[in-house]
Amino acid sequence: MDQLEQRRGFLTFAGMSLALAACKAEKDEADAGDVSAVEDLMREHGVIRRILVVYREAAPRLRVNAAAVPPAALQQAALLMQSFGENYHEKLLEEGHLFPAVKKAGGAAASLIDPLLAQHQRGREITDYVLSSTKPGIVSANAEALASALEGFARMYEEHAAQEDTIVFQAWKKALSKKQLSDMAEMFEEIEHKTFGKDGFDDARDKIASIEGELGITLASLLPPPPPKT
Repeated sequence: MDQLEQRRGFLTFAGMSLALAACKAEKDEADAGDVSAVEDLMREHGVIRRILVVYREAAPRLRVNAAAVPPAALQQAALLMQSFGENYHEKLLEEGHLFPAVKKAGGAAASLIDPLLAQHQRGREITDYVLSSTKPGIVSANAEALASALEGFARMYEEHAAQEDTIVFQAWKKALSKKQLSDMAEMFEEIEHKTFGKDGFDDARDKIASIEGELGITLASLLPPPPPKT
C-alpha cells in the first residue's frame, strides 16, 4: 500500500471515529435530558408538597382572621390537588400502574399499599370539603373546621409522600427491568400529554407558584427565627 492509500485510509478511519463520537455525544445528551419514571413521580410529589405548604400556611391565618385569606387561592390549590395530584398522579399512575406491581412483588412495600389507598380516598374527601367550603367564600364560623381539615390533609400527605419516595417507589424500581422502566417512562409521558394536552408538570408548577404568590409565600418567608441562645 503506497503512502497516498495509507493517508486515505487514515482519513476515512478518523472521519468514521469522529462521526461515531458525535453520535454517542448526542445520545448521551438526549439520555441526560430524559426523565425516568421514578423521577417523574417524585417531582410530581414536589408540586404536591408545595400545595401542603399552602395548606399549612393558610390554616393559622384562618384562625386569626378568616377574611384575610383569599378563598380563590385556597380553591385553586384544592383544584390543583384534585386535577394534578388525585385524578392524574394518584389514579392514573400510582393506582393504575405502580401499586398493582408493588403488591404483586410482595415484601414490606406491598403491605403499605392498602393504607396508601385509604389515604388517597380520605384525601379526596378533604379536597371536596375544601372546594365546597371556599366556593361561596370563607365563612368565619367554618374557619376552624377548614383549618383543621387543611392541617389534617398536610400531616397525612407529608408522611404519605415520604413513604412512597423512600420505600414504595424504590420497591417498584427494583421489581422492573431497565427496559420495563424505560417503557413506563414513555407511557407516563403519553398519559400526561393525553390528560392535560401539554406538559402537565410544567403547568402545575406554574400554577402552584402563582398561588404561593397570591398568599405571599416565598422561600425566604419560610425562614424560621433563630433558636434561643443557651
